[in-house]
Amino acid sequence: MDMEAYFRFIAALVFVLALMGGLWLALKRLGLAGPVVPTGVKRRLKVIESLAIDSRRRAVILQRDNTQHLVILGPTGETVVETQIPPLAPDAHDTKTL
Repeated sequence: MDMEAYFRFIAALVFVLALMGGLWLALKRLGLAGPVVPTGVKRRLKVIESLAIDSRRRAVILQRDNTQHLVILGPTGETVVETQIPPLAPDAHDTKTL
């Protein structure tokens, strides 16, 4: 094979990879790149709040059903700080004052 064939192969490969990356970015921007959850399915687990403690650790409040858990996530693992925290009332999240 001559150099022109190698160049065409590399150019075609880069072009196809660029098309795949562009499609991924478009799907991500449209919100279609995440996991598909069937309609009508109620999710039991969600992240309520996350706070960076330092550059390596995060404090996260997770909610499962009607119970919240405080967890510290770090590079060496995770540590459960507190469990069975009752969720706040909906008005407690509002910090506006009248």
